[in-house]
Amino acid sequence: MIQSMTGFGKATAELQHKRIVIEIRTLNSKNLDVNFRMPSNFKEKELSWRKIIAKSLRRGKVDVTINVHHSESDPSVNLNKDLIKSYVSDMQDILPLRGGMDNAKLLEIAMTLPDALTSTEDASTVDENMHIEGAIKAAVHQVLEFRKQEGQHLMNEFKNNISQITIKLKTIEDIDKDRIDKLKLRLKTAISELKINYDQNRFEQELIYYIEKYDISEEKSRLKSHINYFNETLNAENSNGKKLNFISQEMGREINTIGSKANYAEMQNLVVEMKDQLEKIKEQLLNIL
Repeated sequence: MIQSMTGFGKATAELQHKRIVIEIRTLNSKNLDVNFRMPSNFKEKELSWRKIIAKSLRRGKVDVTINVHHSESDPSVNLNKDLIKSYVSDMQDILPLRGGMDNAKLLEIAMTLPDALTSTEDASTVDENMHIEGAIKAAVHQVLEFRKQEGQHLMNEFKNNISQITIKLKTIEDIDKDRIDKLKLRLKTAISELKINYDQNRFEQELIYYIEKYDISEEKSRLKSHINYFNETLNAENSNGKKLNFISQEMGREINTIGSKANYAEMQNLVVEMKDQLEKIKEQLLNIL
């Protein structure tokens, strides 16, 4: 089953004097790009947490935010007064451009910014790490569920797009024989209107050679094969956006070749419609895991 690379997960670790909130947001990316935003005293655990996330999420731009909310009874917490003053001062320089804001509101904002509160604890405890790791895993699980739901929505769109391409390919097959017959008739009519003598056998040979240039039998067969392969990959157990993207590129080549060989307005209109459906597929495939 395909999965989207867009996802969101949130979990909380409740401790004695604090509440630690984990938020994970993911977007599409060619590779895995994990970024942490968290208090400095958690930095030593970043590598192990990064491994947990990488094991499950595989691809995408992943933003992990860890916020610590201390209770008033936490004896280890102190205000980082110098940093808070700096935050307020910086905002006072910026906010007059937008009409200003009272100091109480500025202080409230400053208190939520990184490292506004400091802890006398040098590092997180083993128990705290276990709770945070559990919250990270819970948030990752939510992201995976979110990705599956988005993937199901995208799968429905892909199936509709592929169905439209298949219908138009069937129409092209239906009009293809008529196209060749009309092309032969047009050429024979043009020759007869010249009112000149010509070698009938030579004309037939040239006509066969000319018609072969417009033959799309191989392109139709390959496009059918690519459509079937796309559907198989779409319904596979593991999501593989890169593989689907490669198949869509091959489909595009066959559709373009059919268009260049068509020499028939009705068929070329169908090719344009197929290209439109394929572009919708390619656009959405950028977000598939």
